[in-house]
Amino acid sequence: MTRPAYSAISSYSRVQVLHMLQERPQRTIAELCQTTGLHANTVREHLQRLIDSGYVVAEPEKRTTRGRPRVLYSAASADQGGRSPIALRKAREAAVRGDLMRRIMPWTDTGAEGLPTDAVHQLDALVDDLGEAGFDPVIDETTLTVDLSPCPHASSTAQARTTLCSVHLGLMEGVLSQAGGPLHVAEMAPSCDPARCVVHLAR
Repeated sequence: MTRPAYSAISSYSRVQVLHMLQERPQRTIAELCQTTGLHANTVREHLQRLIDSGYVVAEPEKRTTRGRPRVLYSAASADQGGRSPIALRKAREAAVRGDLMRRIMPWTDTGAEGLPTDAVHQLDALVDDLGEAGFDPVIDETTLTVDLSPCPHASSTAQARTTLCSVHLGLMEGVLSQAGGPLHVAEMAPSCDPARCVVHLAR
């Protein structure tokens, strides 16, 4: 069964925009237009979709001179000060659903390796985010791995896959940082099979 990619970045142009913001925050629409070759209205639409999904934040430029401040866009990441109210709300809601599920179905609470509550809630947020995107993540709480195989982008060109993998890892890291807790993305396991995608977390 083929699973769709993140709905917020189903467009490769949107992937490119997000990739730029993950590489360097606080970019303007003019910068994004110049680098991507996209029209300003198209870039605005892409940014709004990413903001609505909790993946990008916007803030006015701090100026000491006269003139209307520009709007600066960054990838959402609590570690870099780019907190998204939408991402924070989604993380809280995921934690509530996860706690409820563990109370109703206690056998789902593995308690592997004695993960602290905030780490468990991070995994709740990650599962929810990946699930909303159409993935079916398999998380091993003992080895702290997230298996997303088969990768829906396996048939993309090598260059496109490199960008897509980088963006997906950045999104996962952003979700974990917004949720708050000790877990972070460590690496993607190397594989000669493009369809094989296993991400290692660390604490």
